[in-house]
Amino acid sequence: MKRVAVEKSLSNIKSYLKEQGFTVENLEKNKDNLKSFDAVVVSGQNSNFLGMHDTSTKGTVIYARGLTPEDVHRQLENTLK
Repeated sequence: MKRVAVEKSLSNIKSYLKEQGFTVENLEKNKDNLKSFDAVVVSGQNSNFLGMHDTSTKGTVIYARGLTPEDVHRQLENTLK
């Protein structure tokens, strides 16, 4: 099962991804452990998410601004194959 960290403000995306079978956790609660996630979904409103300039993750970062939950799901499916 794929682990995804989702920004708190994106509750609709978080709910949808859970329904699709992803393990979804709050980004803010896991900011020190991002490398353990397959992907991170952020709102895109601030490119310096969490106030960290050197945040690194092995996974994909998806900027959800202007995307529907279905769009985010599709991007995850395409990048996490």
